[in-house]
Amino acid sequence: MPTITRKVIVDHPAEAMFALVDGVESYPEFLPWCASVEVFGRTATQTHARIDIDFHGIRSHVATRNRNEPPEWIHLELADGPFERLAGHWHIRPLGAEGCAIEFSIEYAFSSRALDAVMGPVFGQIMETIVERFVERAAALRRAGAAAAPAAQG
Repeated sequence: MPTITRKVIVDHPAEAMFALVDGVESYPEFLPWCASVEVFGRTATQTHARIDIDFHGIRSHVATRNRNEPPEWIHLELADGPFERLAGHWHIRPLGAEGCAIEFSIEYAFSSRALDAVMGPVFGQIMETIVERFVERAAALRRAGAAAAPAAQG
């Protein structure tokens, strides 16, 4: 069963990174493989959503029920999709006021060998690069905020 783990230290507050990861509604804006998102329910401690994937013409979806422990943990649990198993987590540890350590880990298995043959490379590529996409998005939001700040003061 494939397991992917990525770790990175960023100069963004843990709370901001947690909000970015939990903000599934904005995924289509910066995840090129994310065609659309539907949120089925959200509370302070849980997010239940479906992500529609379109990666070079290969389409699928995954729905998860994420158990949230703000601002440090998001635990991923499969609700629906072409998987026999999918589970993982985001661990976002504060490192002072302006930085945090991020660990993303996911373990998955497709429900059939045929799906694994078609979707395995696609899903693997998406998961291998997901942390970098979030780090890039956080940097872009910071730049946009910095550019807007002087205009707001004028």
